[in-house]
Amino acid sequence: MPAQRPRAAFEPFSPDLNVSKLVDSTPNFEQVVRIHCDAIDENGLENFEKLVLLHVIVRGLPLVVEGFDKKLDSAVFSETWLKNHYSARQEQARDLTAKKNVPLTIGHYLKNMPMLTRQWTSQNYKDADLQRLYLKDIDCPKIWHDYLKKVIPPFLFYLNNSAEPESFEGPGAKTARSSKTRNVLGKQISKAGDLMSCLPPEMRAENLMCYIGHEGTYTPAHQEMCASLGQNLMVNASDGSIENGEITRPGSSIWFMTSSKDRKLVSEYWNSVLGHDINIEDHFAQINAWKAAPFITYLVEQRPGDFILVPPLAAHQVWNRGTRTMKVAWNRTTVETLERALNEALPHARMVCRDEQYKNKAMVFYTLEHYSVLLGGVDEANAGHPRIQQLHSEFEQLFALFNQIVLSESFSTTLPKEKYVEYIPFDSNITCSYCRGNIFNRFLTCPSCATGSEDAYDICMECYSMGRSCACISKLKWVEQFRWNDLAEKHEIWRLQLLKINSALGERFRAFREELAEMSRKSLAQVCQEELKRRPWVDITKPAPVVEEVPEEQSEPEQTSPPAKKRKTSRDKSKSKSKAPRCHICKYVEPTWKLASCSNPKCSLKYCYGSLYRAFNMLPQEILETISWECPRCRKFCSCGACRKNPKMTPFEPTSTSLGHDTSKIADPRSVESLVDFRHSNLGWLKKAGSDEVGRLRKHQEEADAKRNQALEDNSIRVEFYADMSQPYDYSQLELAQVAQAAFHTDYTDIPVDPALESSILAPVGSVG
Repeated sequence: MPAQRPRAAFEPFSPDLNVSKLVDSTPNFEQVVRIHCDAIDENGLENFEKLVLLHVIVRGLPLVVEGFDKKLDSAVFSETWLKNHYSARQEQARDLTAKKNVPLTIGHYLKNMPMLTRQWTSQNYKDADLQRLYLKDIDCPKIWHDYLKKVIPPFLFYLNNSAEPESFEGPGAKTARSSKTRNVLGKQISKAGDLMSCLPPEMRAENLMCYIGHEGTYTPAHQEMCASLGQNLMVNASDGSIENGEITRPGSSIWFMTSSKDRKLVSEYWNSVLGHDINIEDHFAQINAWKAAPFITYLVEQRPGDFILVPPLAAHQVWNRGTRTMKVAWNRTTVETLERALNEALPHARMVCRDEQYKNKAMVFYTLEHYSVLLGGVDEANAGHPRIQQLHSEFEQLFALFNQIVLSESFSTTLPKEKYVEYIPFDSNITCSYCRGNIFNRFLTCPSCATGSEDAYDICMECYSMGRSCACISKLKWVEQFRWNDLAEKHEIWRLQLLKINSALGERFRAFREELAEMSRKSLAQVCQEELKRRPWVDITKPAPVVEEVPEEQSEPEQTSPPAKKRKTSRDKSKSKSKAPRCHICKYVEPTWKLASCSNPKCSLKYCYGSLYRAFNMLPQEILETISWECPRCRKFCSCGACRKNPKMTPFEPTSTSLGHDTSKIADPRSVESLVDFRHSNLGWLKKAGSDEVGRLRKHQEEADAKRNQALEDNSIRVEFYADMSQPYDYSQLELAQVAQAAFHTDYTDIPVDPALESSILAPVGSVG
């Protein structure tokens, strides 16, 4: 097993922590922007919706709307009400200290929260043995759901199918009722605030949850699942009064939050400095780690009535304090988050085998169906209404995503036609046996591994292209969940409907056959078709031959002494002329199907996919999709020892740190990785390139700023709701070099760390083995 990089350890927060003083004394800490919910009445619900779009989605900054405690019924949203109605309901509390679940009733937990809180003092809060029981991810009571639906702005609420309010009585209700738009059948028309609502009910993910915690419970740093938007409302907390004969401590939650634009910078900082992967969600960062970070961290102390809006892909962690905090949270999916989910969040989740509960591709399909029906009933008199225009815009964005999906699943037009493709009607429940991602339509299944209908080995095309599969490796069979002709027909119907709305889109969205014929890359399905022919079948009923494992990164070992002189010896000429293919980087002999071959006719070099992934940030899928792939040496950036001596070569420097992941405990036990061993990190290549954390962090910062500025240009929206929102944040206030440098030269002696981390965190990343 590859050696693991040292990792930063967990350090609790003191019960006496003063958030305001902490923000005032730290250059890269800022308070989260707050507005009062009464301001929604003053400025209107539509203007508030624009504010959320601009500030939370486009700029990717967190927002707090305060004052909802005055809108809630304190008799319903209380510890007493919960005891009276749900005391006997059994839940699984998370023991954060022992890292296990503990079955207990809600009544028992609420009764013992004062005792759990009394454990913590300003003297013993670092004690590793103190018990932390967090009642998280429990179903929200229906009465709470119905009450919140009346007071939360409709476009922000869970599973809302329309941004227009119906029985809404909360902030902005008076201004919202006058803007309803209906089609010729009298049905209300507007875009959905949560696209999950467009899925059939049985396919929806239940994510309206309650979180009840005491002093010392926490949620590790993470991003919301599938790049969705997070909504979190604190509905109740202890206030320091006497409850049930016991004195309580005031309850609140401390949030450390980042912006969406800094997501790559945050990920690199987590990997290279803290030794953790933000996608794993297993690390609660220390305050000093946040202080040393080369990005702005936004802090908020959430109290009852504070409604926090979390941007997509923005990392955040939460610390609970006091006797009791009670929160209701949910996630929303929008067109903007769907695009980020498909192109960014899901590929990252696939690497670490994280469940995809939101069925994003299916959401694209069913939302298009829903919008198509709505738009079909619009008369000319209402065609120019702002809500209809919004619907047109989302319909276009969704169709672009659907176009991307069906093109990726298209079989090659040049290879022999697939003779048999099994059909299983779509019910949304088929997941990849390796990455656990939800499969929308086409996938591969292994007839040799299946031990019954309930234990089939199904692999998504993305995983198979990466070399992941069952041990059989090949002879897998194709399965689809939609008749391909039906998908092609839907594509054409929606395309024509889009062109009827805007004929200028004809150049962008052409007939499907034309799109497929002019693709500049191979489709994902074509890659799988070709790899099924290239990769050998392994008979798993026979014992596997014993092969000596050779570490992938042992190429070009550093010599500590002069090499011994070679003696002339007679050799077998037949052996010397062996044509066994070798990787240009690691020199290890591999079967041809495990090597990427250069398409340049004057070049005969081959590279193993492991070296390409770690040394050049190239994933197997990207290489295999390229029609004419040229090797790093032909493109003048090969970084092997021999090529580094070539003055015409500019050796490639990996742009990010990869710690490696052992997915064997998560993936189906029948699984193998045949192209890349993703357990290995790229730390050796970072050392060889002389790459430093500060330089990589600076590059990610510059890229993030450029993308943010472009997003602001593309989404220029005038918002008078909050004056300063119309101005981009002046990041010149943050001296990146100084802050980033502090990450490696700060005095960490007061931070408990795992063995050897104290010295390694101060050293260049390449010095860590």
